[in-house]
Amino acid sequence: MKASVLQAKFEQIRSNKVFELFVITVIILSALLVGAKTYNQPLINEITRYMDWFISLFFLTEITIRFMAEENKRRFFHSFWNWFDTLIVLVSLVPAENADMAVIARLVRVFRVLRMISFIPELRLLLVSLVKALPQLGYVMLLLFIIFYIYAAIGSTLFAEVNATLWGNISISLLTLFRVMTFEDWTDVMYETMAVYPLSWIFYLTFIFLSAFAFLNMVIGIVVNVMEQESAKVKAAQDLANHEPTMKDLMHEIHALRKDIDNLKKQ
Repeated sequence: MKASVLQAKFEQIRSNKVFELFVITVIILSALLVGAKTYNQPLINEITRYMDWFISLFFLTEITIRFMAEENKRRFFHSFWNWFDTLIVLVSLVPAENADMAVIARLVRVFRVLRMISFIPELRLLLVSLVKALPQLGYVMLLLFIIFYIYAAIGSTLFAEVNATLWGNISISLLTLFRVMTFEDWTDVMYETMAVYPLSWIFYLTFIFLSAFAFLNMVIGIVVNVMEQESAKVKAAQDLANHEPTMKDLMHEIHALRKDIDNLKKQ
């Protein structure tokens, strides 16, 4: 009885909106703390050292509250995000002052910012959608690489004599094409080759159309489509969880059962 009452209190704390906002605030503070440490000032280092321990202990307390609020403790670790949060919290308890573990400890504290993803459902939805879109994106990336490779081979063959630094071999040509795709001073590259090959603008414009416009829109379309599917699944799960059968629903089911029984009797 006492255990159930204690579990209910922890559940009340976990579901409290003020508590959730405070956790998000501490996560943001943790991110700011990582940036403050880069200034390497004695006063800032002293303040951040105490703040870092406060944040670590708070996260440990918060993950304990979430664990104790779970009615079935085994189900707590059925969630990937609970595993993720627990791992980040436990590893962040490694003392940063330890010379051997200092670099690892600081890196882990940087990753504490990722707890924002696990704590905010909308961010989780974005990440899950992106991960689930990866198989479809893989085929788009493969086709994009083929386009890159073809254009790099053409560029290396035609423009190597114009500028060997940009078109000397196929690997350098791939980097140059990436620069063109991202519109980083690509006109300078184009005008340089146009001085020798006046029609080389066709090479650049067709490549930009295929890579930057067509394939980029395909990537966006795939991610948006997967995100819409995941949003629909989450909404359906929430509607199912919130649905409680009313007396009207029960009467409708009883009426349907009676109808089925009458049909069986007639047979």
